Amino acid sequence: MLERYFPILQWLRSYNRSTFTSDLIAALIVTIMLIPQSLAYALLAGLPAEVGLYASILPLVAYAIFGTSRTLAVGPVAVVSLMTAAAVGNLALQGTAEYLAAATALAFISGGILVLMGLMRLGILANFLSHPVISGFITASGIIIAASQLKHILGVDASGHNLLDILLALAAGLDQANLPTLLIGVSATAFLFWVRKALKPLLIKFGMGPRLADIVAKAGPVLAVVATTLVTWALGLTEQGVRVVGEVPTGLPGLQLPSFDTDLWQQLFVSALLISIVGFVESVSVAQTLAAKRRQRISPDQELIGLGASNIASATSGGFPVTGGFSRSVVNFDAGAETPAAGAFTAVGIAIATLVLTPLIFFLPKATLAATIIVAVLSLVDLGALKRTWDYSRSDFAAMLATILLTLVEGVELGIIAGVGLSVLLYLYRTSKPHSAVVGRVPGTEHFRNVDRFEVETCTRVLTLRVDESLYFANARYLEDRIYDLVANQPELEHLILMCPAVNLIDASALESLEAINERLKDSGVRFHLSEVKGPVMDKLKHTHFLDDLTGQVFLSQYDAWKALNTCAARTPVTDSA
Repeated sequence: MLERYFPILQWLRSYNRSTFTSDLIAALIVTIMLIPQSLAYALLAGLPAEVGLYASILPLVAYAIFGTSRTLAVGPVAVVSLMTAAAVGNLALQGTAEYLAAATALAFISGGILVLMGLMRLGILANFLSHPVISGFITASGIIIAASQLKHILGVDASGHNLLDILLALAAGLDQANLPTLLIGVSATAFLFWVRKALKPLLIKFGMGPRLADIVAKAGPVLAVVATTLVTWALGLTEQGVRVVGEVPTGLPGLQLPSFDTDLWQQLFVSALLISIVGFVESVSVAQTLAAKRRQRISPDQELIGLGASNIASATSGGFPVTGGFSRSVVNFDAGAETPAAGAFTAVGIAIATLVLTPLIFFLPKATLAATIIVAVLSLVDLGALKRTWDYSRSDFAAMLATILLTLVEGVELGIIAGVGLSVLLYLYRTSKPHSAVVGRVPGTEHFRNVDRFEVETCTRVLTLRVDESLYFANARYLEDRIYDLVANQPELEHLILMCPAVNLIDASALESLEAINERLKDSGVRFHLSEVKGPVMDKLKHTHFLDDLTGQVFLSQYDAWKALNTCAARTPVTDSA
């Protein structure tokens, strides 16, 4: 029982020197990658740069204790940072103590929600976010994030929580663009794109080993940080208007409880809930993908607790909401991390950087951090998914497009709410008219197929309707109308069989419909039968009076029903029409 809530007890028993070495190497690589990312995502959230470092220390330790993924790397991520800026920006001005207090409270509330969901085993709630909605949301968020960072590339003041506001603000300040800042930003962006695509093959071509080449390529953002910091310092570019990170406090964050102001919590709750769900979906998707590659498993419910503990740890150390990041988790996996201890070692590395390296980043241009963010988030933008979704499912395309447009125009929170709402409505619409088919027996077999697709045997006195969906309130009336139409068009009918191989649920509304069908068919002189009813569904029906009132029988298989009820002297073959 204890190991279920503390997964560290499972892997710690088999921890050895070889595992330690693998985790330590992976931690070193991820630390190098995480330092510039943490600084950049803090600025994206509208927070001081050092807050990104604070959010990359204790959360990693907390996840190592409570998380189930061996390779997931927790910390600030782009989408959650953007959602933090959108949530907190409505309550306080950036740079104020109130802004930081609200961001810290947001992390604490999100952590509490996640832990509570985990204890209640509500990981399944994330399934309400369909893949098209998540894909559309991440694509739109990536575009907004990239656009929001252009102000740092240009060296102008611009703000906004949706694409239109951001573009209008950028256009208004375009005549104030700072040339040295623009040169640094464009150069850093071009360099990082080149590093991502071409550096590793180039190093391998010159004889470097693939693993070492990969490490050097992943360190590209660090190279950009070092180079642009040195150039800015050496040339005195701050005097020419280049905006830099400035003085970053040296030392580790102090532990403190977040604000417990009731009004503040009420204002942040919905945003915290959305951040919790979006962060969990992103994190668990990455964790499951990486675990499958090593034939490992994760527990989604325990992942909720692990991420919740990470966010609470972030809040108590002056950080902001965190979750499992895609890029750094893949790097952690590729670098050979064996256990969550790699994350704890990464936390030590970040802590050392916070103590030692912060004075060295005074002259780090904000344009470089913006370039780091732009390159990272544009890899998440997948506009091609629109065409693929359109080709496969128009309803999913509608949900995806609505999510993208509303996120771009109205902001991240309304976009994700609208996407989820539209997905649920479209699901209800699709399942309100479930696919059903009149079936007949394939000659010489015990199989039954759609009369419109196969050459089958039927009988005018027996009709079988196969329903290919669970029966619930949204489609109960549709089933009634379908059956009544079939009965009205077949005057010789004596038996109607409802074939239920795909029915996993019959709710109270559907049960009432079945009772009404049974009574109406009885008045018409037609007996009502069921076949291939699943065990759990049958267990539910046994607790009602429906089976006692049923005019017909419940058959184990459709073939049993056919043998018992088919009284036609000559069976009628139906010609294949498909």
